[in-house]
Amino acid sequence: MAWTKKALIRYRTIDRCLQNQHRRWTLEDLREACTEALYDLEGRKIELSRRTIQLDLQLMRSEKLGYEAPIEVYDRKYYRYADPDFKISDIPLNDLDLEVINESVEILRQFKDFSLFRDLNGVIQKLEDKIHRNSNSRAIIHLDKNEQLKGLEFLDEIYQAIQKEIVLNINYQSFSNKRAVNFKLQPYLLKEFNNRWFVIGRKEGIGRIFNLALDRIQSIDLDLKSRYEPSDFDPDEYYKNTFGVTVLSDRDLIDIEIWINPSNAPYVVTKPIHSSQKTLETYSDGSVIVGFKVHHNFEIERHLLGYADNIRVLKPERLVKRMHYKLSKAAEQYDRDFHLHRIQE
Repeated sequence: MAWTKKALIRYRTIDRCLQNQHRRWTLEDLREACTEALYDLEGRKIELSRRTIQLDLQLMRSEKLGYEAPIEVYDRKYYRYADPDFKISDIPLNDLDLEVINESVEILRQFKDFSLFRDLNGVIQKLEDKIHRNSNSRAIIHLDKNEQLKGLEFLDEIYQAIQKEIVLNINYQSFSNKRAVNFKLQPYLLKEFNNRWFVIGRKEGIGRIFNLALDRIQSIDLDLKSRYEPSDFDPDEYYKNTFGVTVLSDRDLIDIEIWINPSNAPYVVTKPIHSSQKTLETYSDGSVIVGFKVHHNFEIERHLLGYADNIRVLKPERLVKRMHYKLSKAAEQYDRDFHLHRIQE
């Protein structure tokens, strides 16, 4: 069962109230206490119904939350714990809880480059001690991560700069430049794509957004003197029409339609290439035609080329031509190799 933050606040507030055996708690008292707790959280009054509190009490009594709280009603009006020493925080972990913690610990360890997660090391150790984890236990979850990638050492510094709204002085050399250049960047976001990290932000004096690959960064310094300009940058809105990290203008938006052979159709249908993807046609042999709308950047071209002969781009014409050109050049590379092999024979 998924717990919302507000629900957890209510459970903890009810628990705190019922631990106080020196006061008689009515349903209305509990409702008012939860309302005050949520006001402290939200900064605004949230009206709770008596029915909400009744359901909370019912859930806390049940096994669904794992509490099985001994809540009783006395004098037909008041609520209390039958066991005056009961606390929901004292509930022991069950086998499912331990399994979830194990998996969560493994995932957290994948992000050890961030100080945010390094600060959890002590907590993680306590959890491992709590569940008596065997150091020889086999891995259940594995995240793809290349420890040899350049630029990973900048992850935490950039993360801290974004969190604390600090301008960065960056020495950067793109693939197209022979020399590195220096500039100031207002960082907004760290983004991972295809096992490669990027920092998204604005360069000083330039209005548009840039994405910079961390493996092309030579050095970074925090610029504590420059003013960090507040931004309304919305990552979801910014990337909604993009596959990858290269966001282009609206004139580069294209409606793509591709035919997918029967063996690959289930994969693409269940794992859409883009959130806008729709199935346009389904054939009796299992092949499908899907469509989606994205910026025509090199990332989408590379992704589609990765399907090789398993797909055929139908629209738009300019992408069809690009795919034909790329695949023809690739075929020429193999043709030349086969030709040389025949001569040598």
